[in-house]
Amino acid sequence: MVDGVRRERRTSGAGATAARASAGRALAKVSGQALGPYQSAVVRIGFAGTWLFFLLREFPHRHELYGPDGPWSWELARRLIDSNHAFTVLMWSDSALWFETVYAVAVLSAALMVLGWRTRATSVVFMVGVLSLQNRSVFMGDGGDNVIHLMAIYLLLTRCARVWSLDARRARRLGSASAGRAGPALWGVLGAVLAYGAATGRFSTGWLMVFGALWVVAALWWTVDRYEPGGEGRAVLDVLANLLHNAGMLVIVAEVCLIYATAGWYKIQGSRWQDGTALYYPLGLDYFSPWPGLSALLASSGTLVMLLSYGTVAVQVAFPFTLFNRRIKNVLLALMMLEHAGIAVLLGLPFFSLAMIAADSVFLPTAFLLWLGARGAALRGGGRRVAPDPERDPGPEPQADPEPALPSPVPR
Repeated sequence: MVDGVRRERRTSGAGATAARASAGRALAKVSGQALGPYQSAVVRIGFAGTWLFFLLREFPHRHELYGPDGPWSWELARRLIDSNHAFTVLMWSDSALWFETVYAVAVLSAALMVLGWRTRATSVVFMVGVLSLQNRSVFMGDGGDNVIHLMAIYLLLTRCARVWSLDARRARRLGSASAGRAGPALWGVLGAVLAYGAATGRFSTGWLMVFGALWVVAALWWTVDRYEPGGEGRAVLDVLANLLHNAGMLVIVAEVCLIYATAGWYKIQGSRWQDGTALYYPLGLDYFSPWPGLSALLASSGTLVMLLSYGTVAVQVAFPFTLFNRRIKNVLLALMMLEHAGIAVLLGLPFFSLAMIAADSVFLPTAFLLWLGARGAALRGGGRRVAPDPERDPGPEPQADPEPALPSPVPR
């Protein structure tokens, strides 16, 4: 009996030791590197590109959508924002010049986010542009705009420019992504705007604290990166930035799963998707029929309508449960992307589809993204086969930190 007790104690002790070792390895991995660098880069490019294309497409109609000629007037927007406390710098002034300035800055910041230029600063400006325009006219958006709204905030938490960005190229060339004069100059301009907003009471207390913390942390990061690049201070900031990045990526993953889970389960509860009318009737509406002949052909087949209706519900409900099975997850991911591509073509909702495809990209396999990057490099090289470059392509889990690319309470 005594021997049995001793064996049980040894077994439980070994199990506890193994559990502690596993927890230690997990913590070291989460704090030692920013996971999913290629996925975060694709999400950055996808959402910034979608927002950029939308702003450029609606440029002739910008005054009706968000400006002084819209049905939702500046005074109505001010009264609503006074009640819901949404953030928008368009409420700072009702002048046409201020609106044009904000719109131009939103376009520029989206383009710079796609390129990954000074991403710590431009991601802040990008978020301000998205929130300012969307909160100015809350009735102009759809589901895709809501996703962009959320992801513009989440991107602040991620080190989304460690690969496939101008910041990463600068880090390889100069040894640091914060090198050069452009970064301090840009943060100086943002600091001046922050000081003006604080002095005139333009910011609420919460937003003032958020932007103030971002500015202070960016200054701290630049100082440490310049004067102590290999010291303990930089190592601590890297650990904190990695933790924040990984938390941000987890939030993005959870957000996408929540979108599909709620959409799928709500569809199950109603009869419109069970009898196919939720898909059938929109195909007959002029507003959702950019290709009337194609829509009529699809609507004429009851079998196709049934397969698409039930397939959509099944994929959306099942997807969150397949994340731990890589093969099934990749199949459903491809189906969802094809579904959104079909929505863009059949229903004429390209920006909603682009936003959802960009959100889905967080689940793309690293091997596929590496292959995609290699193909892009080959095309840039004029079709010549490009040899692998460990500095340009550090692999799915780069150990070096080529770029602290995020303005967040903790530098990315």
